[in-house]
Amino acid sequence: MTTWLPPLALVLALLFGVPIAVALAGAGMLGIFLVTGDINKVLGIVSLAPFSAVADYALTTIPMFILMAYFSASSGLARDLYAAAANWLSHIRGGLAIATVFACGIFGAMSGASVAAASVMSKIAMPEMRRHGYSDELGAGAIGIGSTLDILIPPSIAMVIYGIATQTSIGKLLIAGVVPGILAGVLLAVMVYLWVVFSPQHAPTTFRTPSAERWASLARIWPSLLLILCVLVLLYTGIATPTEVGALGALLAAIIGAAFGRLTVADAVHALRQTIRTSAMIFLILIGATIFGYYMALSRIPQEIVTLVTEMDLNRWIVMIGIVVAYFVISMFMDEIPLLLLTLQLTFPLITSLGFDPVWFGVVSMMMVAMGLVFPPVGLIAFVVSATAGVDLVKVYKGTGVLMSALVITTILLMVFPEIALWLPATMR
Repeated sequence: MTTWLPPLALVLALLFGVPIAVALAGAGMLGIFLVTGDINKVLGIVSLAPFSAVADYALTTIPMFILMAYFSASSGLARDLYAAAANWLSHIRGGLAIATVFACGIFGAMSGASVAAASVMSKIAMPEMRRHGYSDELGAGAIGIGSTLDILIPPSIAMVIYGIATQTSIGKLLIAGVVPGILAGVLLAVMVYLWVVFSPQHAPTTFRTPSAERWASLARIWPSLLLILCVLVLLYTGIATPTEVGALGALLAAIIGAAFGRLTVADAVHALRQTIRTSAMIFLILIGATIFGYYMALSRIPQEIVTLVTEMDLNRWIVMIGIVVAYFVISMFMDEIPLLLLTLQLTFPLITSLGFDPVWFGVVSMMMVAMGLVFPPVGLIAFVVSATAGVDLVKVYKGTGVLMSALVITTILLMVFPEIALWLPATMR
Protein backbone atom coordinates (compact mmCIF):
# COMPACT_ATOMS: atom_id res chain seq x y z
CA MET A 1 0.00 0.00 0.00
CA THR A 2 2.83 2.42 0.79
CA THR A 3 4.17 1.84 -2.73
CA TRP A 4 1.09 2.17 -4.92
CA LEU A 5 -1.50 4.18 -2.97
CA PRO A 6 0.25 7.64 -2.88
CA PRO A 7 1.12 7.61 -6.63
CA LEU A 8 -2.45 6.51 -7.38
CA ALA A 9 -3.79 9.34 -5.23
CA LEU A 10 -1.55 11.77 -7.14
CA VAL A 11 -2.77 10.58 -10.53
CA LEU A 12 -6.43 10.73 -9.47
CA ALA A 13 -5.98 14.23 -8.03
CA LEU A 14 -4.44 15.46 -11.28
CA LEU A 15 -7.22 13.84 -13.34
CA PHE A 16 -9.85 15.62 -11.25
CA GLY A 17 -8.17 18.98 -11.80
CA VAL A 18 -6.57 19.48 -8.41
CA PRO A 19 -3.73 22.05 -8.68
CA ILE A 20 -0.41 20.29 -9.25
CA ALA A 21 1.24 21.74 -6.13
CA VAL A 22 -1.66 20.62 -3.92
CA ALA A 23 -1.78 17.17 -5.54
CA LEU A 24 1.95 16.62 -5.00
CA ALA A 25 1.83 17.81 -1.39
CA GLY A 26 -1.29 15.80 -0.57
CA ALA A 27 0.03 12.59 -2.09
CA GLY A 28 3.36 13.12 -0.32
CA MET A 29 1.69 13.66 3.07
CA LEU A 30 -0.39 10.50 2.58
CA GLY A 31 2.73 8.53 1.66
CA ILE A 32 4.73 9.81 4.64
CA PHE A 33 1.92 8.84 6.99
CA LEU A 34 1.61 5.35 5.47
CA VAL A 35 5.38 4.78 5.75
CA THR A 36 5.89 6.18 9.26
CA GLY A 37 2.43 5.84 10.83
CA ASP A 38 3.18 9.05 12.73
CA ILE A 39 1.06 12.15 12.09
CA ASN A 40 3.61 14.28 13.98
CA LYS A 41 6.24 13.21 11.48
CA VAL A 42 3.98 14.41 8.67
CA LEU A 43 3.34 17.74 10.36
CA GLY A 44 7.04 18.21 11.07
CA ILE A 45 7.98 17.68 7.43
CA VAL A 46 5.16 19.94 6.20
CA SER A 47 6.30 22.70 8.56
CA LEU A 48 9.88 22.53 7.27
CA ALA A 49 9.34 21.80 3.57
CA PRO A 50 8.18 25.26 2.37
CA PHE A 51 11.30 27.02 3.59
CA SER A 52 13.75 24.25 2.69
CA ALA A 53 12.27 24.00 -0.82
CA VAL A 54 12.57 27.67 -1.78
CA ALA A 55 15.53 28.87 0.32
CA ASP A 56 18.09 27.67 -2.25
CA TYR A 57 19.98 30.68 -3.66
CA ALA A 58 20.02 29.05 -7.11
CA LEU A 59 16.26 29.46 -7.28
CA THR A 60 16.66 33.22 -7.64
CA THR A 61 17.71 32.44 -11.21
CA ILE A 62 14.10 31.57 -12.08
CA PRO A 63 12.40 34.95 -11.43
CA MET A 64 15.30 36.74 -13.12
CA PHE A 65 14.93 34.71 -16.32
CA ILE A 66 11.14 35.10 -16.22
CA LEU A 67 11.46 38.88 -15.79
CA MET A 68 13.91 38.96 -18.68
CA ALA A 69 11.33 37.12 -20.82
CA TYR A 70 8.49 39.54 -20.00
CA PHE A 71 10.66 42.63 -20.51
CA SER A 72 11.85 41.24 -23.87
CA ALA A 73 8.28 40.56 -24.96
CA SER A 74 7.01 43.98 -23.84
CA SER A 75 9.94 45.72 -25.56
CA GLY A 76 8.96 44.43 -28.99
CA LEU A 77 12.25 42.59 -29.50
CA ALA A 78 10.46 39.53 -30.92
CA ARG A 79 8.74 41.67 -33.55
CA ASP A 80 12.07 43.11 -34.70
CA LEU A 81 13.61 39.63 -34.89
CA TYR A 82 10.75 38.27 -36.97
CA ALA A 83 10.73 41.29 -39.29
CA ALA A 84 14.47 40.95 -39.97
CA ALA A 85 14.26 37.20 -40.59
CA ALA A 86 11.20 37.58 -42.82
CA ASN A 87 12.82 40.33 -44.89
CA TRP A 88 15.84 38.15 -45.64
CA LEU A 89 14.00 34.85 -46.22
CA SER A 90 10.74 35.90 -47.88
CA HIS A 91 12.03 35.11 -51.39
CA ILE A 92 12.45 31.42 -50.42
CA ARG A 93 9.44 29.13 -50.62
CA GLY A 94 8.23 28.74 -47.05
CA GLY A 95 10.56 31.56 -46.03
CA LEU A 96 8.14 33.19 -43.60
CA ALA A 97 7.72 29.90 -41.72
CA ILE A 98 11.51 29.45 -41.64
CA ALA A 99 11.81 33.04 -40.41
CA THR A 100 9.36 32.19 -37.64
CA VAL A 101 11.52 29.27 -36.55
CA PHE A 102 14.66 31.40 -36.40
CA ALA A 103 12.85 34.25 -34.63
CA CYS A 104 11.53 31.79 -32.04
CA GLY A 105 15.01 30.40 -31.46
CA ILE A 106 16.64 33.81 -31.10
CA PHE A 107 13.83 35.06 -28.89
CA GLY A 108 14.42 31.95 -26.77
CA ALA A 109 17.93 33.20 -26.12
CA MET A 110 16.35 36.24 -24.46
CA SER A 111 13.48 34.57 -22.62
CA GLY A 112 13.87 30.87 -21.88
CA ALA A 113 10.10 30.41 -21.74
CA SER A 114 8.53 28.34 -24.53
CA VAL A 115 4.96 29.31 -23.69
CA ALA A 116 5.86 33.02 -23.77
CA ALA A 117 7.51 32.57 -27.16
CA ALA A 118 4.45 30.74 -28.52
CA SER A 119 2.12 33.48 -27.34
CA VAL A 120 4.24 36.35 -28.68
CA MET A 121 5.07 34.76 -32.04
CA SER A 122 1.45 33.71 -32.63
CA LYS A 123 0.45 37.38 -32.51
CA ILE A 124 3.35 38.51 -34.71
CA ALA A 125 3.97 35.79 -37.29
CA MET A 126 0.58 34.18 -37.90
CA PRO A 127 -1.17 37.26 -39.38
CA GLU A 128 1.76 37.85 -41.74
CA MET A 129 1.85 34.22 -42.92
CA ARG A 130 -1.92 34.23 -43.49
CA ARG A 131 -1.64 37.45 -45.48
CA HIS A 132 0.72 35.69 -47.90
CA GLY A 133 -1.43 32.58 -48.25
CA TYR A 134 0.35 30.23 -45.87
CA SER A 135 -1.81 27.42 -44.52
CA ASP A 136 -2.80 27.41 -40.86
CA GLU A 137 -1.17 23.99 -40.48
CA LEU A 138 2.24 25.24 -41.62
CA GLY A 139 2.03 28.54 -39.74
CA ALA A 140 0.88 27.02 -36.46
CA GLY A 141 3.33 24.14 -36.79
CA ALA A 142 6.28 26.48 -37.31
CA ILE A 143 5.29 28.61 -34.31
CA GLY A 144 4.59 25.61 -32.07
CA ILE A 145 7.72 23.59 -32.81
CA GLY A 146 9.87 26.73 -33.10
CA SER A 147 8.78 27.79 -29.60
CA THR A 148 10.03 24.50 -28.13
CA LEU A 149 13.58 25.56 -29.03
CA ASP A 150 13.39 27.94 -26.07
CA ILE A 151 13.54 25.00 -23.68
CA LEU A 152 17.00 24.13 -25.05
CA ILE A 153 18.63 27.46 -25.83
CA PRO A 154 19.86 29.38 -22.76
CA PRO A 155 18.46 30.90 -20.67
CA SER A 156 16.11 27.94 -20.12
CA ILE A 157 13.93 27.88 -17.02
CA ALA A 158 13.38 24.13 -17.38
CA MET A 159 17.16 23.58 -17.42
CA VAL A 160 17.46 25.58 -14.21
CA ILE A 161 14.78 23.40 -12.58
CA TYR A 162 16.63 20.28 -13.72
CA GLY A 163 19.92 21.58 -12.33
CA ILE A 164 18.40 22.44 -8.95
CA ALA A 165 16.53 19.14 -8.68
CA THR A 166 19.61 17.04 -9.53
CA GLN A 167 22.38 19.24 -8.11
CA THR A 168 23.94 19.47 -11.58
CA SER A 169 25.87 22.56 -12.70
CA ILE A 170 23.27 25.00 -14.04
CA GLY A 171 25.91 26.84 -16.06
CA LYS A 172 26.99 23.66 -17.87
CA LEU A 173 23.41 22.60 -18.45
CA LEU A 174 22.51 25.93 -20.04
CA ILE A 175 25.56 25.89 -22.30
CA ALA A 176 24.94 22.21 -23.18
CA GLY A 177 21.68 23.21 -24.86
CA VAL A 178 23.30 25.63 -27.32
CA VAL A 179 24.53 23.19 -30.00
CA PRO A 180 21.47 20.86 -29.83
CA GLY A 181 19.22 23.93 -29.98
CA ILE A 182 20.96 25.24 -33.11
CA LEU A 183 20.92 21.76 -34.66
CA ALA A 184 17.20 21.39 -33.98
CA GLY A 185 16.54 24.84 -35.46
CA VAL A 186 18.44 24.05 -38.67
CA LEU A 187 16.71 20.68 -39.06
CA LEU A 188 13.36 22.33 -38.46
CA ALA A 189 14.06 24.90 -41.20
CA VAL A 190 14.98 22.04 -43.56
CA MET A 191 11.75 20.21 -42.70
CA VAL A 192 9.71 23.34 -43.41
CA TYR A 193 11.39 23.72 -46.80
CA LEU A 194 10.86 20.05 -47.70
CA TRP A 195 7.21 20.27 -46.65
CA VAL A 196 6.47 23.21 -48.96
CA VAL A 197 8.47 21.70 -51.82
CA PHE A 198 6.36 18.52 -51.75
CA SER A 199 3.13 20.37 -50.84
CA PRO A 200 3.45 23.84 -52.38
CA GLN A 201 -0.17 24.75 -51.58
CA HIS A 202 0.86 25.33 -47.96
CA ALA A 203 3.11 28.27 -48.96
CA PRO A 204 1.99 29.47 -52.40
CA THR A 205 3.72 32.86 -52.65
CA THR A 206 7.17 34.39 -52.29
CA PHE A 207 8.26 38.01 -52.43
CA ARG A 208 11.53 39.93 -52.29
CA THR A 209 11.96 42.81 -49.85
CA PRO A 210 13.92 45.83 -51.12
CA SER A 211 17.59 45.73 -50.17
CA ALA A 212 17.43 48.96 -48.16
CA GLU A 213 14.61 47.61 -46.01
CA ARG A 214 16.47 44.36 -45.39
CA TRP A 215 19.56 46.13 -44.11
CA ALA A 216 17.47 48.53 -42.07
CA SER A 217 15.74 45.62 -40.33
CA LEU A 218 19.14 44.19 -39.37
CA ALA A 219 20.06 47.50 -37.80
CA ARG A 220 17.01 47.27 -35.53
CA ILE A 221 17.97 43.92 -34.01
CA TRP A 222 21.47 44.79 -32.80
CA PRO A 223 20.26 45.39 -29.21
CA SER A 224 18.73 41.91 -29.16
CA LEU A 225 21.92 40.34 -30.49
CA LEU A 226 23.95 42.28 -27.93
CA LEU A 227 21.71 40.97 -25.15
CA ILE A 228 22.06 37.38 -26.38
CA LEU A 229 25.82 37.68 -26.75
CA CYS A 230 26.11 39.10 -23.25
CA VAL A 231 24.10 36.23 -21.74
CA LEU A 232 26.01 33.50 -23.58
CA VAL A 233 29.47 34.94 -22.94
CA LEU A 234 28.85 35.44 -19.24
CA LEU A 235 27.45 31.92 -18.86
CA TYR A 236 30.24 30.31 -20.88
CA THR A 237 33.13 32.10 -19.23
CA GLY A 238 31.71 31.74 -15.73
CA ILE A 239 32.36 35.42 -15.01
CA ALA A 240 28.87 35.64 -13.52
CA THR A 241 26.57 33.09 -11.95
CA PRO A 242 23.34 32.15 -13.77
CA THR A 243 21.40 34.29 -11.26
CA GLU A 244 23.61 37.30 -11.98
CA VAL A 245 23.30 36.68 -15.72
CA GLY A 246 19.51 36.59 -15.41
CA ALA A 247 19.46 39.81 -13.40
CA LEU A 248 21.73 41.58 -15.88
CA GLY A 249 19.70 40.23 -18.81
CA ALA A 250 16.46 41.51 -17.28
CA LEU A 251 18.05 44.92 -16.69
CA LEU A 252 19.38 45.12 -20.27
CA ALA A 253 16.01 44.08 -21.71
CA ALA A 254 14.33 46.83 -19.70
CA ILE A 255 16.93 49.42 -20.76
CA ILE A 256 16.56 48.45 -24.43
CA GLY A 257 12.78 48.69 -24.23
CA ALA A 258 12.89 52.05 -22.46
CA ALA A 259 15.53 53.45 -24.82
CA PHE A 260 13.37 52.66 -27.85
CA GLY A 261 10.28 54.04 -26.13
CA ARG A 262 8.47 50.70 -26.18
CA LEU A 263 8.55 49.72 -22.51
CA THR A 264 6.18 52.03 -20.66
CA VAL A 265 5.75 52.21 -16.90
CA ALA A 266 2.49 50.28 -17.24
CA ASP A 267 4.26 47.57 -19.26
CA ALA A 268 7.03 47.32 -16.68
CA VAL A 269 4.54 46.99 -13.82
CA HIS A 270 2.65 44.31 -15.77
CA ALA A 271 5.91 42.43 -16.38
CA LEU A 272 6.74 42.55 -12.68
CA ARG A 273 3.28 41.30 -11.72
CA GLN A 274 3.44 38.44 -14.22
CA THR A 275 6.92 37.53 -12.99
CA ILE A 276 5.69 37.37 -9.40
CA ARG A 277 2.66 35.29 -10.41
CA THR A 278 4.68 32.81 -12.50
CA SER A 279 7.50 32.53 -9.96
CA ALA A 280 5.02 31.92 -7.13
CA MET A 281 3.38 29.15 -9.16
CA ILE A 282 6.74 27.47 -9.78
CA PHE A 283 7.79 27.78 -6.13
CA LEU A 284 4.49 26.28 -4.94
CA ILE A 285 5.06 23.31 -7.24
CA LEU A 286 8.59 23.02 -5.82
CA ILE A 287 7.19 22.90 -2.29
CA GLY A 288 4.70 20.19 -3.24
CA ALA A 289 7.42 18.23 -5.03
CA THR A 290 9.69 18.51 -1.96
CA ILE A 291 7.00 17.00 0.29
CA PHE A 292 6.45 14.22 -2.24
CA GLY A 293 10.23 13.77 -2.37
CA TYR A 294 10.32 13.11 1.38
CA TYR A 295 7.85 10.28 0.82
CA MET A 296 10.00 8.89 -2.01
CA ALA A 297 13.07 8.97 0.21
CA LEU A 298 11.33 7.30 3.16
CA SER A 299 9.76 4.60 0.99
CA ARG A 300 13.08 3.94 -0.79
CA ILE A 301 11.23 3.47 -4.09
CA PRO A 302 14.04 4.99 -6.23
CA GLN A 303 16.64 2.73 -4.61
CA GLU A 304 14.44 -0.31 -5.14
CA ILE A 305 13.96 0.55 -8.81
CA VAL A 306 17.72 0.93 -9.28
CA THR A 307 18.29 -2.43 -7.57
CA LEU A 308 15.59 -4.12 -9.67
CA VAL A 309 16.99 -2.80 -12.96
CA THR A 310 20.53 -3.77 -11.93
CA GLU A 311 19.45 -7.31 -11.09
CA MET A 312 17.68 -7.63 -14.46
CA ASP A 313 21.09 -7.03 -16.11
CA LEU A 314 19.57 -5.14 -19.03
CA ASN A 315 21.67 -3.25 -21.55
CA ARG A 316 21.82 0.32 -20.31
CA TRP A 317 20.67 1.70 -23.66
CA ILE A 318 17.51 -0.39 -23.48
CA VAL A 319 16.81 1.19 -20.10
CA MET A 320 17.56 4.66 -21.49
CA ILE A 321 15.23 4.17 -24.46
CA GLY A 322 12.51 3.06 -22.04
CA ILE A 323 13.03 6.22 -19.97
CA VAL A 324 12.94 8.40 -23.10
CA VAL A 325 9.67 6.82 -24.26
CA ALA A 326 8.19 7.19 -20.76
CA TYR A 327 9.15 10.88 -20.67
CA PHE A 328 7.52 11.46 -24.03
CA VAL A 329 4.29 9.73 -22.99
CA ILE A 330 4.04 11.53 -19.63
CA SER A 331 4.88 14.89 -21.20
CA MET A 332 1.71 14.60 -23.29
CA PHE A 333 -0.30 15.08 -20.10
CA MET A 334 1.84 17.36 -17.92
CA ASP A 335 3.68 20.68 -18.15
CA GLU A 336 7.48 20.60 -18.14
CA ILE A 337 8.18 21.86 -14.61
CA PRO A 338 5.97 19.45 -12.63
CA LEU A 339 7.00 16.68 -15.01
CA LEU A 340 10.69 17.21 -14.25
CA LEU A 341 10.19 17.60 -10.51
CA LEU A 342 8.09 14.45 -10.32
CA THR A 343 10.06 12.11 -12.60
CA LEU A 344 13.64 13.09 -11.78
CA GLN A 345 13.28 11.59 -8.31
CA LEU A 346 13.01 8.21 -10.05
CA THR A 347 14.96 8.55 -13.26
CA PHE A 348 18.03 10.51 -12.16
CA PRO A 349 19.36 7.90 -9.65
CA LEU A 350 18.78 5.26 -12.32
CA ILE A 351 20.62 6.98 -15.15
CA THR A 352 23.57 7.94 -12.94
CA SER A 353 23.83 4.34 -11.67
CA LEU A 354 24.03 3.22 -15.31
CA GLY A 355 26.91 5.62 -15.98
CA PHE A 356 25.14 8.22 -18.14
CA ASP A 357 26.30 11.82 -17.95
CA PRO A 358 23.81 13.98 -15.99
CA VAL A 359 24.37 17.00 -18.26
CA TRP A 360 23.69 14.90 -21.36
CA PHE A 361 20.57 13.41 -19.78
CA GLY A 362 19.40 16.93 -18.98
CA VAL A 363 19.46 17.84 -22.68
CA VAL A 364 17.80 14.57 -23.71
CA SER A 365 15.02 15.04 -21.15
CA MET A 366 14.47 18.59 -22.47
CA MET A 367 13.97 17.13 -25.96
CA MET A 368 11.29 14.77 -24.63
CA VAL A 369 9.56 17.57 -22.77
CA ALA A 370 9.70 19.77 -25.88
CA MET A 371 7.91 17.14 -27.97
CA GLY A 372 5.28 16.64 -25.31
CA LEU A 373 4.51 20.37 -25.30
CA VAL A 374 3.11 20.17 -28.83
CA PHE A 375 1.72 16.62 -28.90
CA PRO A 376 -1.89 15.58 -28.19
CA PRO A 377 -3.88 15.11 -26.05
CA VAL A 378 -2.62 18.03 -23.94
CA GLY A 379 0.36 19.81 -25.52
CA LEU A 380 0.38 23.12 -23.64
CA ILE A 381 2.06 25.07 -26.45
CA ALA A 382 -0.44 23.70 -28.98
CA PHE A 383 -3.27 25.09 -26.86
CA VAL A 384 -1.51 28.47 -26.57
CA VAL A 385 -0.97 28.71 -30.34
CA SER A 386 -4.55 27.64 -31.04
CA ALA A 387 -6.03 30.19 -28.63
CA THR A 388 -3.72 33.09 -29.50
CA ALA A 389 -3.59 32.66 -33.28
CA GLY A 390 -7.21 31.54 -33.68
CA VAL A 391 -6.27 28.25 -35.37
CA ASP A 392 -8.27 25.06 -34.93
CA LEU A 393 -6.46 22.77 -32.49
CA VAL A 394 -6.55 19.85 -34.93
CA LYS A 395 -4.70 21.97 -37.52
CA VAL A 396 -2.11 22.92 -34.91
CA TYR A 397 -1.50 19.25 -34.14
CA LYS A 398 -1.26 18.45 -37.86
CA GLY A 399 1.42 21.10 -38.34
CA THR A 400 3.44 20.20 -35.26
CA GLY A 401 3.08 16.50 -36.10
CA VAL A 402 4.77 16.98 -39.47
CA LEU A 403 7.57 19.20 -38.14
CA MET A 404 8.20 17.15 -35.00
CA SER A 405 10.43 14.93 -37.15
CA ALA A 406 13.16 17.56 -36.66
CA LEU A 407 13.05 17.07 -32.88
CA VAL A 408 13.00 13.28 -33.29
CA ILE A 409 16.09 13.36 -35.51
CA THR A 410 17.87 15.69 -33.08
CA THR A 411 17.10 13.32 -30.19
CA ILE A 412 18.41 10.32 -32.12
CA LEU A 413 21.61 12.21 -32.98
CA LEU A 414 22.03 13.13 -29.30
CA MET A 415 21.66 9.48 -28.33
CA VAL A 416 24.18 8.32 -30.93
CA PHE A 417 26.60 11.23 -30.53
CA PRO A 418 26.46 12.53 -26.91
CA GLU A 419 29.31 14.92 -27.75
CA ILE A 420 26.77 17.16 -29.49
CA ALA A 421 25.61 18.21 -26.02
CA LEU A 422 28.80 17.61 -24.04
CA TRP A 423 31.46 19.22 -26.24
CA LEU A 424 30.74 22.86 -25.42
CA PRO A 425 30.36 22.38 -21.62
CA ALA A 426 33.65 20.44 -21.60
CA THR A 427 35.48 23.52 -22.87
CA MET A 428 34.17 25.73 -20.06
CA ARG A 429 36.48 26.88 -17.31
